[in-house]
Amino acid sequence: MKAASDKEVVFRARGLTKVYRMGEVEVHALRGVDLDLYKGEFVVLLGPSGSGKSTLLNILGGLDSPSGGEVICQGRNLVKAGDRELTEFRRHFVGFVFQFYNLIPSLTARENVAIVTEIARNPMSPEEALEMVGLGERMDHFPAQLSGGEQQRVAIARAVAKRPAVLLCDEPTGALDSKTGIVVLEVLERINRELGTTTAVITHNAGIADMADRVIHFMDGHIERIDRPAQRKAPRELSW
Repeated sequence: MKAASDKEVVFRARGLTKVYRMGEVEVHALRGVDLDLYKGEFVVLLGPSGSGKSTLLNILGGLDSPSGGEVICQGRNLVKAGDRELTEFRRHFVGFVFQFYNLIPSLTARENVAIVTEIARNPMSPEEALEMVGLGERMDHFPAQLSGGEQQRVAIARAVAKRPAVLLCDEPTGALDSKTGIVVLEVLERINRELGTTTAVITHNAGIADMADRVIHFMDGHIERIDRPAQRKAPRELSW
């Protein structure tokens, strides 16, 4: 891996705070987070539930706005962007993968992916995206006919079919057993390696950290430390 200074910055977050008000109570989800994400890297955001990981990812992806601070993405200030600009940003720049697959039950795998490819600027074909995640023979199956791991791979195919610069994954293996989770991580690793997609994965599973270029440890709304593993492990080498 190149030194950080040699790599192109995709996201630059400075002083990010997020406060949720619940009646008379203020919940500080982020407490002054500074973070750069670099082009082509695979980052794992590690920490317990409630530590601020998902809040940060939602802000980077334009799904939420911070209470303070700024996020710069390739010269674009997301904090000052309007709704239309954020919609365009999410549509063309970012792919999202969540713990729950959010597939449309009445559509086949191919049709679920086509929902994205029909509005993207330079998409893969649904067939190409599904082949990439190892589901070439399952394209015409409906979600109810697919296992949990297969459904998650359809969700990943849908996210990457528009060729996003960044893939943001929130607990993508959280609902899966270890064997199936490793298959999903292999798909994410392949996309990062072959397409050069900057990939950020939220997890509370410390074993996944060994496949990352950098591991961002979260605690109580701030970054506790950043580790750089000497060598990335393949998903099948992880201690789950």
